[in-house]
Amino acid sequence: MGGQNPAVVAASANLADAAAGIIRSAFGLSGQKCSACRRVVVVDAVADELVDRIVKAAQELVVGDPLDPRTDLGPVVDDAIAQRVDTAIAQARAEGAVLTGGRVHGLEGNFFSPVVVADLPRDHTLTRQELFAPFLTVIRVSTFDEAMAEANAVRYGLSAGLFSADQREIDRFVADIEAGVIYVNRAAGATTGAWPGVQSFCGWKRSGSTGKGGLGYWYLPGFMKEQSRTIVVGR
Repeated sequence: MGGQNPAVVAASANLADAAAGIIRSAFGLSGQKCSACRRVVVVDAVADELVDRIVKAAQELVVGDPLDPRTDLGPVVDDAIAQRVDTAIAQARAEGAVLTGGRVHGLEGNFFSPVVVADLPRDHTLTRQELFAPFLTVIRVSTFDEAMAEANAVRYGLSAGLFSADQREIDRFVADIEAGVIYVNRAAGATTGAWPGVQSFCGWKRSGSTGKGGLGYWYLPGFMKEQSRTIVVGR
């Protein structure tokens, strides 16, 4: 399954909503959920302001004991994931820029403050392979067409989000994005938040095997046998 889920941010986007949705999606549960936002694909015209908002919000998140209600991010699940994140951060520093985040020392366990990375070469491994951690890459593009091409340029297709005030861009996104679960202008979570029993949760490409979804309204009946009943009464 898995996903390398993009949030596309157009020039017309409400940047406050975009930053809020990206932060919640990328760093909730310490990024350890399949539908977390992994990539921000943003048009150059608004990239600087959006990145500033994301970095500022990421730096305000609290890392610590997950049993403490004041905590926003707990530890990553094991040493293997932590080592992957350490390696990815070193690679990002060498081949791009780490704007914020990294390992937090002084706590027992593998804790990371939210990592935001930019300026990686296009098609870089860190923008293509899922780390399953609080690690977000930012990819700048010139046009909305380029943004759509980049959003679809991965092997996965689980979830995706768009922030735009242009109906033509929204229509294009809904028609052309290669993902099973999509959100538009959702500040509560850019790429995540399907409601079991209400919304179907489905993946395309390597995020699934059939393109069919589960957990939606018709999920359980799909496992049942159909029967037609005709009963004549009163004779």
